[in-house]
Amino acid sequence: MELIYTDKNVVVCVKPAGVLSQEGPGNNMPALLREALCRDEVYPVHRLDTAAAGLMVFALTRAAAASLSAQVADKKLRKEYFAAMHGAPAEPAGAYEDLLFRDVKKNKTYVVDRPRKGVKQARLTYRTLCAAETPCGRGSLVRVRLETGRTHQIRVQFASRGTPLFGDGKYGAKDNEPALALLSCALGFTLPDTGKEVSFELPLPRDGIWAYFTAE
Repeated sequence: MELIYTDKNVVVCVKPAGVLSQEGPGNNMPALLREALCRDEVYPVHRLDTAAAGLMVFALTRAAAASLSAQVADKKLRKEYFAAMHGAPAEPAGAYEDLLFRDVKKNKTYVVDRPRKGVKQARLTYRTLCAAETPCGRGSLVRVRLETGRTHQIRVQFASRGTPLFGDGKYGAKDNEPALALLSCALGFTLPDTGKEVSFELPLPRDGIWAYFTAE
């Protein structure tokens, strides 16, 4: 776990793949941060899939948690991702809008065709950065901006269009990649105490499936 920024109210860090972003059994980010910062209070304000890695912000006070949660609700907390996938989107850039149903028992999200109990609207925008040949076949690197934060949203929205992410067997990828090719690469929000707008970015990784792509 890498700490990117910290003050008395917030901490920005890089969540490793395989670690829970919320409180839970085993390795989880709030517990790791409490230990790393020697603090009793760490408050999650947004989620990141357990299998994914990348930037997250956590609040260190109740007031900061309320401020950041309000930014999430008002869609003022900016979240962008690198995603590497089989094939290529039908258009090089665009928006995906779907109705998603979350099956908690199966820990899986589905695209559905009509509203009903438990169904939520989801929207993201994307642009394709490059295409490349990989050991798992031809694929594409896209940069995604989330406008809603549904569980597994990026994974299921791309998979439902025939372009599952590398390493995502849950949503139909048939490859041997050991890690999900999804990275939270950019995060922007307003600091709770000063009102200053801040942003943080991670470069494209150069290991695993990422090494076959370029973000330039």
